[in-house]
Amino acid sequence: MSNDTHERILEAAVQAFAEDGYRISVDDIARRAGVAKQTLYHHFSGKDELFAEAIKQMAGEILVSLDLRDDDLRQSLLRFAEVFREKLLGDHGSAFHRMLIAEAGRMPQLIPAVYAAGTEETRRILPTSQQVIRDAMSAGRLREDDPAFATDMLLSMLTGMERTRRLLAARNPEDDAPDRAARIVDCFLRAFAPTPDTLD
Repeated sequence: MSNDTHERILEAAVQAFAEDGYRISVDDIARRAGVAKQTLYHHFSGKDELFAEAIKQMAGEILVSLDLRDDDLRQSLLRFAEVFREKLLGDHGSAFHRMLIAEAGRMPQLIPAVYAAGTEETRRILPTSQQVIRDAMSAGRLREDDPAFATDMLLSMLTGMERTRRLLAARNPEDDAPDRAARIVDCFLRAFAPTPDTLD
């Protein structure tokens, strides 16, 4: 029951943050979760931890998808790309991004507080992505280049102007095309395809 309560509070917080921003009160989150305020504080220290846990959960799901044990590099990158886009460009991801931008000016302590709250998975996404790309280059599956640059290119391609359009509610019908992630991955693979001398 305790784990169920924990998850119910976290889900209520995610929904509340997405709909009303960081200004939402702990009382309102507790009400949405159907628990007493004291129960919420038994599971979480406050809004900073709730927000950090919500981001941590999203980032953890992205990391789980970043697994290149599969011999098919394209399929592995595509699996990661689809989860990454779903989490960052989905309703909750877009709402959280919009909220951080809106609140940053009024609450400059928000982002450092959330970061310091222990979002380990969030901090691991970039270096883990770089290591995956580095390993693929070392194995000759991608051409040798700067792994950090290649990773930046891939992650930027996966969100790019599309994220800005979603923030401004200016959707492009092509953004929702079912093959969008595949086209981005294929473009990345062409850009970093092994050179003939690498394949020898």
